[in-house]
Amino acid sequence: MQSQPSSSDLAQGPATRLVGSARMPYAMSLQPHILIVDDDEEITELLSDYLKRFDFSTHTACDGSSMWAELARHPVDLVVLDVMMPGADGLQLSREIRQRSSLPVIMLTARCAMVDRVIGLENGADDYVSKPFEPRELVARIHTVLRRVAKAPEDGSDVLRSDVVHFDGWVLHRDDRTLVSPAGLAVALSNAEFRLLTTFLQTPRRLFSRDQLMEQARGRAMDVFERSIDLLVSRLRQKLADDSDAPSMIKTVRGAGYMFNARSVQGRSAWRN
Repeated sequence: MQSQPSSSDLAQGPATRLVGSARMPYAMSLQPHILIVDDDEEITELLSDYLKRFDFSTHTACDGSSMWAELARHPVDLVVLDVMMPGADGLQLSREIRQRSSLPVIMLTARCAMVDRVIGLENGADDYVSKPFEPRELVARIHTVLRRVAKAPEDGSDVLRSDVVHFDGWVLHRDDRTLVSPAGLAVALSNAEFRLLTTFLQTPRRLFSRDQLMEQARGRAMDVFERSIDLLVSRLRQKLADDSDAPSMIKTVRGAGYMFNARSVQGRSAWRN
């Protein structure tokens, strides 16, 4: 087992001056979800409390099994992953994450040799932080990785590959075509509604003409006309109206078509361990 930094080592530095300091913007969810995976409970608690000061929502896990459980339970934006843990180590877990998803991973380790860093990066990690470290450095690296992810081309490939898609509190399970509302209620979708919603989720905030949506919604034995696409959009809009006071996620652009205005769309694998 590698040596772990004490709470004083981890928390050293001008932490009090960082509270309320300016945060770096990036085009991710309003409050990014960070999963901290470390078998040292003191480390996870300290990091969790520290990251919350920078407006991150945090989740913690102590090993591989609890990591997969947390990934299945929450729409995580980035994993902070310790290398040395009981059972599957961080290198193996990072490799398994990368095989299933493009979810960003930052490795934590007391190993300082260059070869260890290279191995970590070759196993799918996006960045590497050596212990002991300044918590502020980890915050900066998290911001950097999330900005880099946000600048990646939005071609919809993550949504196409994903088993589960989270958007504005809603969850779409693509394998069984189940839509779950923010209140936890299952919402039935027809085949055409499912194809239409998937089209919107692949490229949110893009303007689609009626012709483009008709092409996407067309089934093997389905003849779609301009008026029927309007009705289809109307039905889907009604099913997504979980909160009558909230603006519709599907915006009508007069004379042009429709735009899906979800604030955050995140594709995820089903994270079956």
